[in-house]
Amino acid sequence: MTDKDYMCGDYGEVTEWSQIKVTVKTERLDELVSVMSMINSNLMIEDFSDIDLKTCYGDLIDESILNADKTHASVSYFVEKGGNLSDDLSFLKERLAANSFDDATVEVVGVCEEDWANSWKAYYKPFKIGKIVIVPAWEKYEAQDGEIIVTMDPGMAFGTGTHETTRLIIGLLQKYVKTGDSLLDVGTGSGILAICGAKLGAGECYAYDIDPMSVRVANENIKDSGLEGKIICAQSDLLKQAYKMAGGYDIVCANIVADIIIRMTPDVSDFMNEKTILLASGIISERCDDVVKCFEQNGFKIVEKAEDNGWCALAVKLR
Repeated sequence: MTDKDYMCGDYGEVTEWSQIKVTVKTERLDELVSVMSMINSNLMIEDFSDIDLKTCYGDLIDESILNADKTHASVSYFVEKGGNLSDDLSFLKERLAANSFDDATVEVVGVCEEDWANSWKAYYKPFKIGKIVIVPAWEKYEAQDGEIIVTMDPGMAFGTGTHETTRLIIGLLQKYVKTGDSLLDVGTGSGILAICGAKLGAGECYAYDIDPMSVRVANENIKDSGLEGKIICAQSDLLKQAYKMAGGYDIVCANIVADIIIRMTPDVSDFMNEKTILLASGIISERCDDVVKCFEQNGFKIVEKAEDNGWCALAVKLR
């Protein structure tokens, strides 16, 4: 493990962060994501194994990405200065050893808020999921007929829409959200799912995240989307502080991880009715059976299962 010191410089009130970065062989990426999700759900994944666009789209992609090592992938998360860095590292090394990650490389890198918030923007371009087009706030995009534009600046929050988990659940939202539906988004991150739901016609929307920075970023995205007042976003540990709507919500969505979905399941029925659709994503395929079993044991039935590249999302209802 290497430690690198980083000085933020004279930026005024700048938050300092430590980046915890683990690199493994590409074929073990999903396993690493599962392990690191036990510590932090806001993960940054660097996987260049499927980028081979030089002949067609070379001008759009930085040369360093095209030439990056495709045999290894990295997963990172960020700890604010004063956080439990040593505890995280101790737990992480123990979990890596327990799962036989003998060749994993662990780095601790100092980083400032501006650097993290801006360094990856070059790789984030407009992309389409069904009729929804996710457009970075710093990019220009001319909408085509029938497209719904969602402008996002994820900032320090998780949720650009590019990850399989987010794509899966946005696809399900387009299938199940009806005009006027009430919507509850648990673990909102950047606010992307609540914003997509509202853009698809949902009426009253509530979004929650345990991370105050995510709440701040989500509220900025909600305001920039012209949805202030239509989406209420606040801090909550899963459902503990969430608004309990009379008669239950029409749509509940949670793009988190398998263990947290399992933890939430016994309580979520209090926010539902017999017609409510619960959309759950962030589940690696190896854990899908565990999540399904938990839902079934708590009085739910599986309506639909969607899969993409080793990840799955579920649509469920109360039995």
